Amino acid sequence: HVQLVESGGGSVQAGGSLRLSCVASGYISRSYCMGWFRQTPGKEREGVATISPDGGATYYADSVKGRFTVSQDNTKNTLSLVMDDLKPEDTGTYYCAASGHCWGTTWANPSRYELWGQGTQVTVS
Repeated sequence: HVQLVESGGGSVQAGGSLRLSCVASGYISRSYCMGWFRQTPGKEREGVATISPDGGATYYADSVKGRFTVSQDNTKNTLSLVMDDLKPEDTGTYYCAASGHCWGTTWANPSRYELWGQGTQVTVS
């Protein structure tokens, strides 16, 4: 039974940085595509970033391009998201997700991900 556990959220002032981590406990195939999503109350969950199993391809939401960097360490089953130059609109609950299929440019649809973490809160003021 695989679980995804996020950490690293917190409160930060605008312009600051945070690093989120997601650790997969249990076996997760290295063919899985991992991604980060976020959600605020009253809004739909939106894709933030995704990375291919070999790390060779990454996709970002337009709103975070140039500020966020997604990476993974397959030896440690860890997915990371470095968030720089944070803005108040980045506030939300951030979720780690895994999909058994990599969706390329249509990666941001949350219904395509089978595994989800419990989320970690990011607040930017």
